[in-house]
Amino acid sequence: MQPRFITRYEIRRILAFEACVPLMREAMIAVSSGGINQPPRQILPLVSGKGIFGVMPGVIADDRFGAKLISAFRHPQGSTLPAHQGVVVLFDPQSGAPACVLDAGEITRIRTAAASALATETLARSDAKHLTVLGTGEQAEAHIRAISATRPLSRIVIWGRNADHARRLAVELAANDGFDIEVAQDVRSAVAEADIVCTTTSAAEPILKGAWLPDGVHVNLVGSSRAGPAEVDDDLVSRSRYFVDSRENVLSQGAEFINARASGRVDDSHILGEIGEVLAGRVSGRTSASEVTAYKSLGAVAQDLWSGWYVYQALQ
Repeated sequence: MQPRFITRYEIRRILAFEACVPLMREAMIAVSSGGINQPPRQILPLVSGKGIFGVMPGVIADDRFGAKLISAFRHPQGSTLPAHQGVVVLFDPQSGAPACVLDAGEITRIRTAAASALATETLARSDAKHLTVLGTGEQAEAHIRAISATRPLSRIVIWGRNADHARRLAVELAANDGFDIEVAQDVRSAVAEADIVCTTTSAAEPILKGAWLPDGVHVNLVGSSRAGPAEVDDDLVSRSRYFVDSRENVLSQGAEFINARASGRVDDSHILGEIGEVLAGRVSGRTSASEVTAYKSLGAVAQDLWSGWYVYQALQ
């Protein structure tokens, strides 16, 4: 069998956010119910310090299987290269032969934002309409599109460490999608009245403090994907009803949680559940309009496999 290479353009055409969010629901329920065998992610730092190499295999309960091989680089300012580059390889469950190779960067861009949109639908207040996104890269753009595709928004605010980048993103989204986006001058003012906050930065140290958040907000923690870099402080972790995509992965690689635990602010029981457990009705999500909820997204190969098989089957 000659495996087919599926480009980012084909993926973008087929894998709309409206289609991907239901796929993420299936994937995350499978993660929390034994519907997929996915060992802990293997993340190998490069000797140069320029980036990391990640290996993420998985076998779905119906014997579909595959793996994601990806690099994550912090490119110089002005670079047009995506932060995540790599491949998702799917294998034919009948013959064991490679079936297709998909652009992992585009899969990651879409499924990460779709998973946050799903967590927002699950944990945010039903009347939440004010979205704030911290960051100006590809995930900032994707999160605005994904969340706006799944719920009506009355206000969108973005903040970036580079104000010019933030203004440029706001102009691009206005021109391409008709979004009316405000650019905040600082993080504190950006989140002061937010209902939904997404952190999508490459910050090494916390940029968002829990004390700045209004009651009732929901936060998607996305930018840090390994132990080390942390976007938010210990107070945000300890203040929130804290949910994760994978308990095992966050306990070992969720930087913000690891920091809060090391400082004595929380212990392992502070993780109230995986998002798949909430979706399956086994764990309570939000229990009042005033509490702060947080969803830590590290990414799971289940998300890549469900997305990849959807695209592959659509092209058959």
